[in-house]
Amino acid sequence: MTRRISSKVPTPLLHQRILTWYAHEARDLPWRQQGVSPWGVFVSEVMLQQTPVARVEPVWRQWISRWPSPAALAASPPGDAVHAWGRLGYPRRALRLHGAAVAMVQHHGGTVPDTHAELLALPGVGTYTAAAVSAFAFGLRTAVVDTNVRRVFARIVGGAGQAAPSVTRAELDLATALLPEKADVARTWSFAVMEVGALVCSARSPRCAECPVRDLCVWQRAGQPAYEGPARRGQSWKGTDRQCRGAILAVLRESKGPVTASTVVAAWSTDGPQRDRCLASLVADGLVEPLSDKRFRLPGR
Repeated sequence: MTRRISSKVPTPLLHQRILTWYAHEARDLPWRQQGVSPWGVFVSEVMLQQTPVARVEPVWRQWISRWPSPAALAASPPGDAVHAWGRLGYPRRALRLHGAAVAMVQHHGGTVPDTHAELLALPGVGTYTAAAVSAFAFGLRTAVVDTNVRRVFARIVGGAGQAAPSVTRAELDLATALLPEKADVARTWSFAVMEVGALVCSARSPRCAECPVRDLCVWQRAGQPAYEGPARRGQSWKGTDRQCRGAILAVLRESKGPVTASTVVAAWSTDGPQRDRCLASLVADGLVEPLSDKRFRLPGR
């Protein structure tokens, strides 16, 4: 019997179309290649959080060359990780990667753990990252639900222009129901749906004419109705604390050693209270280490 998620979307045909498209259109990304270690997959998943592939790829290659294993990263001071993170954004991820590497050395023999529960226990690992590493590094049959996947399923199955602002239980259940039965196919399926979302079914300018399942898409067949759900908040940058924190970290990354307080002042001279607040938050987050002589450095570096 043909299993259906919706009377309008036959699941086997959905699988066939998207998997066939992926076989021809998938990007050649280094962390998807045969032989990439679970550590390489783990690093890529942390870096790809809220960051485009084009920015991640060169940094990922540098990291894997310098730190090819959890033990290699754990042996370096955390400030080296923050320095090498560069301008990927959200630099606390660098500290969490370092913390995860330390935990892997201390509790898992220097390897990436292969169970969902053990992955979730690592610093900075949430539900999505644990699922992605389980599927992509270890081939487990696990639903991997990121922003792209949510948007693709919202349109194809739900008929909505966008997914809800936050992931719902219904979305997770749908993604699980849509997984192919065989684990190896399910792994490829997760990659494929993400790729459709990234390259075709994009948030702002979907290329529906190139979609492999256009005729199956409930949203397309309904005339692409506008999204009517809760407002989706955009992320600003100019003049924000994020920009200020980034400017301070940039000065520390570019320096060969600790910097003086006056150097920090020069990094963000337009708003003293904001600068002081951001510096204090960087110290609290462990991204900046204050020294006794009123100088600052990346932690342990």
